[in-house]
Amino acid sequence: MTTDEPIRAAGAVILRGSGSDTEVAVVYRPRYNDWTFPKGKLEPGEHVVAAAVREVREETGLTVTLGRPLPPVWYPIGGRRKRVDYWVARAVHDAGFAPDDEVGELRWVPLDEAGRLLSYTWDTPLIEALSAAPLDTTPLVLVRHGSAGSRDEWEGDDATRPLDRRGLAQAGVLSAVLPAWRPGRLLSSPSARCVQTLEPYARISGLGIGVDPLLSEEGQDPRKTPALVSSLSWPAAVCSHRKVLPGLIQALTGEDVRLRKGGFAVLHRADGRVVAVEQHTT
Repeated sequence: MTTDEPIRAAGAVILRGSGSDTEVAVVYRPRYNDWTFPKGKLEPGEHVVAAAVREVREETGLTVTLGRPLPPVWYPIGGRRKRVDYWVARAVHDAGFAPDDEVGELRWVPLDEAGRLLSYTWDTPLIEALSAAPLDTTPLVLVRHGSAGSRDEWEGDDATRPLDRRGLAQAGVLSAVLPAWRPGRLLSSPSARCVQTLEPYARISGLGIGVDPLLSEEGQDPRKTPALVSSLSWPAAVCSHRKVLPGLIQALTGEDVRLRKGGFAVLHRADGRVVAVEQHTT
């Protein structure tokens, strides 16, 4: 890592309640004598999404699901820049807060009062960004299958072409990231490489993987494929191909999104429309 590369960290703005009763979680750090949002540095090789969920759990005892992304926060530290990626989040499990030397107190604060408690000016825009779109959204994770070697070098039916070593590693990373959105439905192209990309998460979640030819390169339909995917009202993850996903995402969002092998986009939906899109690699 060079000094030009930022220090990476991740966290969440955790909410509870609704409307005028909405509260936000803020933590006190004795070492710095400050109040801020739960966050922490990425571990070596850790995906930023997995880091956000882990750091929140370690600092607050809360297991969260992530909502839409918030603008990243940048600030100087030790002659370098630090970037902290944040998401809106809601707790799904509370193991109990245990104060330690790193985090001494967890406080739930009314949303309209949080700005007065926060110690840093760079944290306050996160509060302002909460009003940019609905606070509660339903995630739809669209995944491009992992690396599967060369199409030209595969001698069998292309639908049977499996993930290669790199693709299997990408599927493993995806399985560590998907719990952040807790998809309860998995849908895939029938191609082996797509099904394999979702299999590690399917194993840890206990979910089955549905397959549909409308997600395949040969069976895609410019009207039926978007309709199939948009009908998924629960949090879901869908795996398909380079030749399918750009048109599908364009139909659902109006945005031009190109995913690398193993990459994914998260579409955050509310009231029948997509209110935020984020894109990641594995």
